[in-house]
Amino acid sequence: MIRTFDPKEVSVIFGPYIITGFSETKCSVSRAEDAFSLVVGCDGESTRVRNYNRSGTVTLNLQQSSPSNDVLSGIALADETTNAGLMPLLIKDNNGSTLIEATTAYIQKIPDADFGKDASERAWTIMTDNLVVFLGGNE
Repeated sequence: MIRTFDPKEVSVIFGPYIITGFSETKCSVSRAEDAFSLVVGCDGESTRVRNYNRSGTVTLNLQQSSPSNDVLSGIALADETTNAGLMPLLIKDNNGSTLIEATTAYIQKIPDADFGKDASERAWTIMTDNLVVFLGGNE
């Protein structure tokens, strides 16, 4: 059986905004720490230690011309001046079962910007204290 992944079917929603205008890699998701660590004693006996840190980072990669840069810039500036930038984040593969969500997330900083003869990318880093990740397959 051949399955199909369609990057256009991956929705990214930050607060009430549907994010559009992505570059080649739409987004990346990373937890801050491993869920478990292994401690091995001098005699070879091991203990698995659970880590409850579920914080993580989502990077949204937008084209320089994306209108979502305006949206994210507005959110970041509002957060810097009024602390009103905590919003839910949802990434969903509409043709599969992948679902990534955070109840409260915020923009870590305005991205670095390059200006040259070619259009560049804007990498928006979004942080959360509780990143729920289910990486599934596709239909």
